[in-house]
Amino acid sequence: MRVPAALVPRSLRARLTAGVVALLAVACVAVGIATSAALEGFLLQRLDQQLNTVGGHFPASLNPVPVAARSDVTQDRSGAGRSGSTDPADPAGPDTRGQAAGTFGACVLNGTVTQAAVVRERTETSVPLTGTDRRTLADVPVDGRGHSVTLSSLREYRVMATHGRGDVLITGLPLAPVEDTVDRLRLVEAVVFGAALLATGVAGAVGVRLSLRPLRRVAATASGVARLPLAGGEVAVTQRVPDTDPRTEVGKVGSAFNRMLQHVEDALARRHASEERLRRFAADASHELRTPVASIRGHAELALRHPDPMPDKVRHALDRVRCESVRMGELVDDLLLLARLDAGRPLAAEPVDLTRLVLDAVSDARAAGPDHRWVLELPEEPVVVSGDGRGLQQVLTNLLANARTHTPAGTTVTVRLVYRDDGVEFAVEDDGPGVPPAQQATVFDRFVRAGDGRTRTGGGTGLGLAITHAVTTAHGGRVDLVSHPGHTVFRVRLPGSADGAADTP
Repeated sequence: MRVPAALVPRSLRARLTAGVVALLAVACVAVGIATSAALEGFLLQRLDQQLNTVGGHFPASLNPVPVAARSDVTQDRSGAGRSGSTDPADPAGPDTRGQAAGTFGACVLNGTVTQAAVVRERTETSVPLTGTDRRTLADVPVDGRGHSVTLSSLREYRVMATHGRGDVLITGLPLAPVEDTVDRLRLVEAVVFGAALLATGVAGAVGVRLSLRPLRRVAATASGVARLPLAGGEVAVTQRVPDTDPRTEVGKVGSAFNRMLQHVEDALARRHASEERLRRFAADASHELRTPVASIRGHAELALRHPDPMPDKVRHALDRVRCESVRMGELVDDLLLLARLDAGRPLAAEPVDLTRLVLDAVSDARAAGPDHRWVLELPEEPVVVSGDGRGLQQVLTNLLANARTHTPAGTTVTVRLVYRDDGVEFAVEDDGPGVPPAQQATVFDRFVRAGDGRTRTGGGTGLGLAITHAVTTAHGGRVDLVSHPGHTVFRVRLPGSADGAADTP
């Protein structure tokens, strides 16, 4: 039989306490069964000795056997006849002298019970017997040993059968005193064992709780470390387990855990230092590259504007230099923005009209992608949030550029701006081929480009969605992607409320 899961203790403290109580309960049951059986056996043995001492005196006086019926029967060892016989010397009537109240006597002649009586306050009373009772008495073996029988009118008795003069004499004593004594012992044991189990449960719970206190401190330290933002920034793992006694098991665990925390702290410090060096390098390199890239672009444009004729190949080369310098300048600007965001530089916090930003961004996207169908869904009132206008504009521009460049011509792109209970949401949705499932988990990483799932019609740095994620996170919001063939939506949620709506001039 399976124990219901709700009844199985889950904590180590509860399991240890339950185990101690269960073991004690098993021991109590075993002791109770053993003592009850021993006491019952002892009392039955004493009852058998009492029956053996009484012998067949009482049943012998119930039903005298005619002389003719016992003429061929050997007399008893004393050679005297039984009390109650037809011998004139025998006393008349049953002899109850020396018999305890409740003593039962019966005579069985040729397998038939002839007389049955029980002693009641030194007088005998006949006992009505059913057919089952008579068969039970007739089947009692004549072996001089006690046997337990149940009589319908007397309940349970301990009887012993001996040979008389031509018949079988059955003497019995009630088992009620034995059963009452055993039942009283069982009741006392149940009370004592129950109190012992209760006391053991309480004491065991307290003792286990005290014993597991060092382990709880280990768990508390682990929980504190688990709440630390280990994935970002500089993290100081200052929590340590105070119990490090090498003589105890918990102390060994605590010592090993402290060493592991020290290794984790060292690894986090090295990782943070490496990220800081890489971030400074990216920022410095981006800053230093802006001037030469702008210079290259300027010289290329100047050369293209020169009035003197030049070979077509040279003009084409200069045009490619100008285009690539523009692309390199955008890449440098993106890298510099990400480096600043990674460094945790605060963004501007000013009222930003998202409705106006969406209108301008969609207008620019419509001009850049006239072969797409652009749909706007805006609320009646302007949506105003607090944030960095240039950063939010770049988020919108990147999402619309992503939908335009990675979907085929004729794709419908819907831009939706709504209020939510927890802030403001704008979404860019398209019915293009979708983002492959294998790339959805890394779509916001840096230098990640779309695979075969979404058509690629223009160049890109692979930083657009990374910048979108970084700017949104810096505003305290989040960006999500849901995509499958025929439906792709990027949702950007920003903190705010409907109270932030304001009329624009």
